[in-house]
Amino acid sequence: MILIGMYDSSYTRRVAIAMALYDLAFEHRAWSVGRDFDRIREYNPLGRAPTLVLDDGEVLTESSMMLDYLDDTVGPDRALMPATGRARRDAQRLVALATGAIDKAILIALERVFRPVEQHSQAWLTRCRVQVEGALGELEQACAARGDAPWLVGEAMTHADIAVACYTTHLREAIPLDLAPWPALRAHVDRCEAMDVFRSHYSPFSAPTPQAASA
Repeated sequence: MILIGMYDSSYTRRVAIAMALYDLAFEHRAWSVGRDFDRIREYNPLGRAPTLVLDDGEVLTESSMMLDYLDDTVGPDRALMPATGRARRDAQRLVALATGAIDKAILIALERVFRPVEQHSQAWLTRCRVQVEGALGELEQACAARGDAPWLVGEAMTHADIAVACYTTHLREAIPLDLAPWPALRAHVDRCEAMDVFRSHYSPFSAPTPQAASA
């Protein structure tokens, strides 16, 4: 399999971490959606990362779809998403909160990159910031509720842990954002980021530039 995208993208990164945990071999092509837009579009008409090319040539173009495929490939006993019931819904809720937060954080970063300061929509930036902080507040409660338990759902790592760590690291670098108001969340993220599998699939956030996007 071929995974296209840079590890400063938390979407790409969460897929790579899952593949590593599943012991699934893949070729990583660290292509930028700015610099390598046309090359990515040879596989994905949207020119987006991540893009996952399967061994038979089929192409998956959205990270949650990729993780669903990977879970199905390894089977329910190894899948990082609980199979059913409350545990599955809890994991999905945490993933959704983290995804919503990073989506808004990226909008904040892009607003700052692509618009001159005098054209910034402060009302829009404030609204996005409120949404980010609202999601982080919910994630803080979830982390705090687990106490000394190492994982957010059940007794083992799930996609919720990976998503919360990857997306929170991404947004605190992209906005940037101090996680001091959310100590339980920060502790959980730091614990995940200390693991070898997280460290080996990481690149620091590199802000896009108008020049790269138009290249």
